[in-house]
Amino acid sequence: MPEHQHQFEFGGPVGCIGVMAGLPIGIWALYLLCNQHFMLANPITSPLELPDLTKYSFYSHEAMAVFTGWNLVLALLWVVVPGQWVNGTQLSDGSRLRYKMNGFSSFVIVTLILILATCVDKGAGLVWLHDHQLELATSSVIFSALLSVYLYVTACCKDTIKAGPGDLGIRHYDFFMGHELNPRIGEFDLKTFFELRPGLIGWAVLNAAMAAKEWDNFGSVSSAMVLVNCFQLTYVVDALWNEASILTTMDITTDGFGFMLAFGDLAWVPFTYGMQARYLAHTQVQLSSVHIFAILAVKLLGFTIFRGANAQKNSFRTNPNDPALAHLKAMPTERGTKLLISGWWGMSRHINYLGDWTMSISWSLPCGFGHVVPWFYVIYFAVLLVHRESRDEACCRMKYGKDWDKYCAIVPYHIIPYVY
Repeated sequence: MPEHQHQFEFGGPVGCIGVMAGLPIGIWALYLLCNQHFMLANPITSPLELPDLTKYSFYSHEAMAVFTGWNLVLALLWVVVPGQWVNGTQLSDGSRLRYKMNGFSSFVIVTLILILATCVDKGAGLVWLHDHQLELATSSVIFSALLSVYLYVTACCKDTIKAGPGDLGIRHYDFFMGHELNPRIGEFDLKTFFELRPGLIGWAVLNAAMAAKEWDNFGSVSSAMVLVNCFQLTYVVDALWNEASILTTMDITTDGFGFMLAFGDLAWVPFTYGMQARYLAHTQVQLSSVHIFAILAVKLLGFTIFRGANAQKNSFRTNPNDPALAHLKAMPTERGTKLLISGWWGMSRHINYLGDWTMSISWSLPCGFGHVVPWFYVIYFAVLLVHRESRDEACCRMKYGKDWDKYCAIVPYHIIPYVY
C-alpha cells in the first residue's frame, strides 16, 4: 500500500463498478428520453410511455470511424498548429511539465472547416451528426473505455508520478480514478488534450447540428436555440481562450487520468451537456424580448462570477507577487504557500462554482418550464458541484492540515455566500 493514504470516493471499490456500468446507461437513457422519435411526456399529466427501441440504432462502424477520426484530426492539429509553451504547477519531485497551448487556434480552424463544409453540403453533414448521435455516443463509450485500458496498462509499466486518489493498490478502483498523474506520449499530454479538445469542441459542433436539425424541421432557427448555442459556445471558447488556467485545477494537479476523466471528457460532456439544444431541435419555444433580456442578465451574472474568480485564482497561483494583486489579502500556511481570503475568494471557498451553476440555469431558461429534460443539466450539475466541492475540501484538509481549519473560519461559506 502506498505511503500516502486517501479516502475512497464514488462509493469505493464497489461503488465505482456501479458508476462505470451506470454512466453509459445514463447517456443512452437521456438520449432515448429526448430525440426526434420520442419525447418523454410529463408523468404527472400524461400516462407513462416508453420509447420503441426498434426505431434506434445504437452502433455503426461509420459512426465509430467518424468519432475516431475526430480525435485523430484534433491530435494532428495539436502537433502542427503553433502554440505557446507554458509550465505547469510544480510536481512532487520538484519538476514542472511543459504544455502546448493551441486549443483556441485549433478550435478556430475546426470552425472554419465546419463553416466551409456547411456551405458546400447545405448543412447535410450537421444533420447527419444529429441523426446519428446515438451511434456516436456509443462510439465515445467504446473509445473512452479502450483509452482507459491503455492508460492503466501503460501507467503500470512506467516509473512515473502516480496520482494519489488512483494509487491505492486496488486495480479496478485505480483504473477508474486514474493511476498515472500525467500520462504523456513525448510532450503530448493526454489528460489536458482530452480534457479540452475532442469532447468540449465536439459539444459545440453537436449544438450546431441541433440548430441545423431545427432548421430542417421548422424552416427556421428559434431565438431560444440561438441563445443556447451562443451561451454554450461562449463557455467552450472561454475555456479554450484561457486554456492555461486548467493547469491549476484539481483535474490536472490531483486527479489521475483514468476512466473517470476519460469517460467524462469524451462521452458525458458532448452527449449530455447539450440536452437543451436537442430538446429545442424538436420543440418550438417562443421567447419575448423581456424573456430574452432576463435570460441574458442571468448569463452575464454567472459569467462575471465564474471568469472573474477563476482569473483571480489562476493569476494568484501563477504569480502571487503580481502588483495587480497587491490589494488582495492572503493567509500564509505552513506549506509555504498562501490562501486568498479576500476578493472573489473571500466570499466563499468555491465561489467559481456558483458562477458556473448560475450559467447553467441560463442555458436551460430558453427552453421554458414545460419539460424536465432540458433542466437535467442544472439538476445534475448542482449535485456534481457539491460532490466536487466535498472532494476538494477533503483534499485541501489533508494538504493544509490545521491551516485549513483557520482558513475555513475566515471564509466560512462553501459555495453560496451567506447560504451554504
